[in-house]
Amino acid sequence: MLDPKQIRNNPDAVKKGLKSRKADATLVDRFLQVDEEWRKLLSEIEEMKAKRNAVSDQIGQMKAKKEDATAVIAEMKTLSSRIKELDEEQKKIEDRLNDIAYEMPNLPHHCVPEGSDARDNIEVRVWGEKKKLDFKARPHDEIGKQLGILNFEQAAKISGARFVVYRGVGAALERALISFFLDVHIKENGYTEVFAPVLVNKQAMIGTGQLPKFEEDMFKCRDDEFYLIPTAEVSVTNLHRESVFNSEQLPVKYCCYSPCFRREAGSYGKDTKGIIRQHQFNKVELVKFTDPASSYDELESLTRNAESVLQKLGLPYRVVQLCSGDLGFASAKTYDLEVWFPSENQYREISSCSNFESFQARRAAIRFKVGSKGKPEPVHTLNGSGVAVGRCFAAILENYQQQDGSVIIPEVLRPYLGGIDRIKP
Repeated sequence: MLDPKQIRNNPDAVKKGLKSRKADATLVDRFLQVDEEWRKLLSEIEEMKAKRNAVSDQIGQMKAKKEDATAVIAEMKTLSSRIKELDEEQKKIEDRLNDIAYEMPNLPHHCVPEGSDARDNIEVRVWGEKKKLDFKARPHDEIGKQLGILNFEQAAKISGARFVVYRGVGAALERALISFFLDVHIKENGYTEVFAPVLVNKQAMIGTGQLPKFEEDMFKCRDDEFYLIPTAEVSVTNLHRESVFNSEQLPVKYCCYSPCFRREAGSYGKDTKGIIRQHQFNKVELVKFTDPASSYDELESLTRNAESVLQKLGLPYRVVQLCSGDLGFASAKTYDLEVWFPSENQYREISSCSNFESFQARRAAIRFKVGSKGKPEPVHTLNGSGVAVGRCFAAILENYQQQDGSVIIPEVLRPYLGGIDRIKP
């Protein structure tokens, strides 16, 4: 959620930021109109409450003097009844105001390049050499089927399209990647591991910006207002909803493994083969709560942390800064990590690392204060995949495939697989 003061004091700048993201700038005018109505009513209520307090004092004085206060008491009851009516009206207007505010995406940081879509993103750096194969590269789904470690037919039988069953060494490799990512981020990168619920309430989804904007992409329970998380960002960020940190505690750094669930609404025809875009997939997420003064330094370190696992796996990748038109709804600045896929002759996203500044913190009331008497203010929240497990699995199959149909296991994963160094047909 944007700072209401920012919208009131500098509406033109907010409109400019929304337009750069291809968002609806008329939301600003609608917000200001309802906000003026809300503030006028608030002023009226405060005046009436001040009058009620004065009347209460008057009644006390009259009773002390044993004077008849019947008429004044009747006046106070009428006044209190009117205040209650206006409080209810104010709550309705406040809900309208929040509905408009929840529709506004975050504003891009000043360093974010303007652009319309992914074609305007900027390559920041490249790591590793693209694999040179002496044979035609096969796609990961074909490799997985031939090795007997991916079964899409069985998954379709029990669930439908966009699901997969991992089998044998394939299941072990998926589990090995999860353990490897967690070990690196905990032991080397200084994150605290948590394992949080994958079913969350509506307020948690609102807090991180998934609702109300993206409800069509969520899986929701029919009889209870629970949602299956699309990312552990939701659960982990909301660990500190309605909380206040002391500044000395920051930054707070968590990593969390979770299965993730997405309806993939609007992705019709995209990545229908393989495990790139599934309804259910595994991911290790990195989440930070930081002081606003250092949040962009923390974004750089978080991105490097996500890169570190790809480097240890020997997977070629690049870092791309997203332009304004390609930013996620809640993000002020994002780096995408894109890993190389030989069969497609292109890089594919495997992690997004973002600084949300105070956008999520305002929604979820996550604050910090300096010292015991400091006034609480919103923290900055950051997160990034560290990384998407299924996409990393697919990248390993493609980058380590051999002409005889086998796949070499990256050396760092072999201890997690009992020393296995190759998956053979």
